[in-house]
Amino acid sequence: MKLVSWNVNGLRACLGHDFEASFAALDADIFSLQETKMQPGQADFAPEGYTEYLCSAEKKGYSGTACYCRTAPLSVRYGIGMEIHDHEGRVITLEYPGFYLVNCYTPNSQSELKRLDYRMQWEEDFLAYLKKLDAEKPVILCGDLNVAHQEIDLKNPKTNRMNAGFTDQEREKMTQLLAAGFTDTFRTLHPEEAKYSWWSYRFKAREKNAGWRIDYFIVSSRIAGKVRAAEIHNEIFGSDHCPVSLEIEL
Repeated sequence: MKLVSWNVNGLRACLGHDFEASFAALDADIFSLQETKMQPGQADFAPEGYTEYLCSAEKKGYSGTACYCRTAPLSVRYGIGMEIHDHEGRVITLEYPGFYLVNCYTPNSQSELKRLDYRMQWEEDFLAYLKKLDAEKPVILCGDLNVAHQEIDLKNPKTNRMNAGFTDQEREKMTQLLAAGFTDTFRTLHPEEAKYSWWSYRFKAREKNAGWRIDYFIVSSRIAGKVRAAEIHNEIFGSDHCPVSLEIEL
């Protein structure tokens, strides 16, 4: 089974940059998107052979997630069941016979860390949600988790320390997530590889490969041995992020 995740930074904009060709070439069984920035019916995209599931933010043109599935799930949940968190279209959970797939777009702590306190609350509540799912069946979490966990995960760790996405607090929450019985698939398979999934639009960052790895596939540790590949497709353009993929035998 092949899974792909991509923060498209606006699906309608990405469609103008060969998104459909990239979607077809990646050939995923489940294709998860973050930051779709759209309401249902706003994008002219209906890939043959896939069922679409959308979770839109109440605020138009903001946030949002989507999943495209070759095999329909047993059930679909939108949000994590908490009023404080479920207005921004950030989580879709698909239930399959052998696992849950959770597509997540984690809130950004923003400039001057204006939203860091909220982000910490999100992290605690989201981990509790994942652990509850994991008690029922294994979890595959994917998405833009808005944190570079280790210094190897961004080009300039020293100058970015305590910037949004590389604060000590955010990194510690990722450490706690992994300690709770989850595995970072890319880092496990590529322990020494510095490869990035997001680049700022400023300062020619992508041209210089001054990036961050903030897009993940994280799995319940008890199924980590079933992972066959975890890749970052930095050759694919169309957004300020690139797609990431997971191949797993379940």
